[in-house]
Amino acid sequence: MDEKNKSVAYIDGANLHKGISGLGWKLDYRKFRSWIRQKYGVSDACLFIGLITKHASLYTSLQSAGYRLIFKEVVYDGDGKAKGNCDADLVLNAVRDFFENNITQVILVSSDGDYAPLVKFWQEKSVSCTVVSPAPRKRCSILLKKTDVSILYLEEVKHKLSYTPK
Repeated sequence: MDEKNKSVAYIDGANLHKGISGLGWKLDYRKFRSWIRQKYGVSDACLFIGLITKHASLYTSLQSAGYRLIFKEVVYDGDGKAKGNCDADLVLNAVRDFFENNITQVILVSSDGDYAPLVKFWQEKSVSCTVVSPAPRKRCSILLKKTDVSILYLEEVKHKLSYTPK
């Protein structure tokens, strides 16, 4: 993609994983990367994810599939559950990219209403924006829906993106 028409995907890794898992299927991340490249012309797929050492092979696999990983240090709650909230990092990177890299189209992969102000920012700046929701229509945030952004629900393309063991 030329520098005048740069398309970037901002992917909330935890939201994507949780949304798809909640629907009872597994996403093939390699197919997904190819699909967002073909459907939306995404040249840069930024996957925001908590950094947990034991998942190093997953990170290597995601990078080889074409994702640019942006790690967040995780903290552990009282029950020992890892928490790597990447929302602020995603927003900061997206706004910085807009001002520094001439972004003309964005794909936000999340169902989280915390991103509604970011969607509104892009709309105000005349950046073409699509939300790809891991959650089904009834569970995608009303705050995102109220922005009138175009939303595609991953369950609608499950047949193209689900992981099938070889």
